[in-house]
Amino acid sequence: MQQPQQVDEDETQPADEPEEMPTPPQIEAVQKKAQAQKRKPGPSHKVEGEKRKKKRAKVGASEGYRTYVYKVMKQVHPDMGISSKAMTILNNLMGDMFERIANEAAILAKYVGRATLASVDIQDAVKLVLPGELGKHAIAEGTKAVANYVSSVGKSKSKA
Repeated sequence: MQQPQQVDEDETQPADEPEEMPTPPQIEAVQKKAQAQKRKPGPSHKVEGEKRKKKRAKVGASEGYRTYVYKVMKQVHPDMGISSKAMTILNNLMGDMFERIANEAAILAKYVGRATLASVDIQDAVKLVLPGELGKHAIAEGTKAVANYVSSVGKSKSKA
């Protein structure tokens, strides 16, 4: 009589070689070793005396113009304060005006066929968004502010 041959259900292993399943302690040791390698960077990554740089916390978009409105208010009226509701209203007003002027300037630049905004586009947008004398004064103050900035940047470069 012939003995029936052993049939291996797993076709990946030959029938004459026994399958080796790792025991649970071996699995745990392999996992611990992998975790230890992930946690500890090699000595080549570390330089003596070097500390990791702290990441700056991102300032939320909710700040907006609040800081600048407050600084200007203190320049004009040092003894005055402002409520948080009034500050929110001014912040929203500034954001709205910026958006209106930017959109109008973009439309003007597209109309002319340019991809880059020029100062003339901003000035024309201000004239369209702000009526009459208000627009003229805004352009004059904006031009003055840009001139002050350019002169202050030129001075700081010459010192360096």
